[in-house]
Amino acid sequence: MVDTTKNTKLFTSYGVTTSKAINPDMAAKMISKAKRPLFVVGTGVLRPEILDRAVKIAKKANLPIAATGSSLNGFLDKDVDAKYINVHQLGFYLTDPAWPGLDGKGNYDTIIILEFKKYYINQVLSGTKNFSKVKSISIGKDYIQNATMSFGNISREEHFAALDELIDLL
Repeated sequence: MVDTTKNTKLFTSYGVTTSKAINPDMAAKMISKAKRPLFVVGTGVLRPEILDRAVKIAKKANLPIAATGSSLNGFLDKDVDAKYINVHQLGFYLTDPAWPGLDGKGNYDTIIILEFKKYYINQVLSGTKNFSKVKSISIGKDYIQNATMSFGNISREEHFAALDELIDLL
C-alpha cells in the first residue's frame, strides 16, 4: 500500500482548517459512497500516463468528468462522460445548492480533483470549502490544503502507484 499521507505539514496561521491526508483505500471508499460525484480534471491530465489512469478511474467508478482548461481534448475518444467547464465557474456553481449540474440532475455532493497546479486549485477550493457542503477529494501528487481530503506531497512514481491502487479498489 502506498503511503499518501506523508508530507502534509503546513506553516500557516492558527485555526485554519486543512484537508485530512488520506490513502487510496479511503479515497476509494469516499468515492464509492458519494451520491453525486464529479471528477474534476485539469490540463495536467493530458500526460499519457495520467490520462490513462483518469479514464480508468472515471469508467470504473462511473464518474462524469468536468474537464477544465484544454483537458477535454484528451477525453474526446475515450468513451467517458466528459464536459468542458471553466474551473473558476465550476467553483462558483458548486456553492449554489440550486445549480442543476453539468447533466441537469442537480448539484454534486463530492468532487474528485486531479492534476491542477496546487496554487490554482487551492484558490477555487477555498470557496467550495467555506461556502458549500460539497466534499472534495484531491488525488493528485500535491497536498491540497483546501480540499476536504487529499493525498500528501508524494513523488510522481508514488502517485502513479497510488492511482493504480485506487483503480484496483474502486
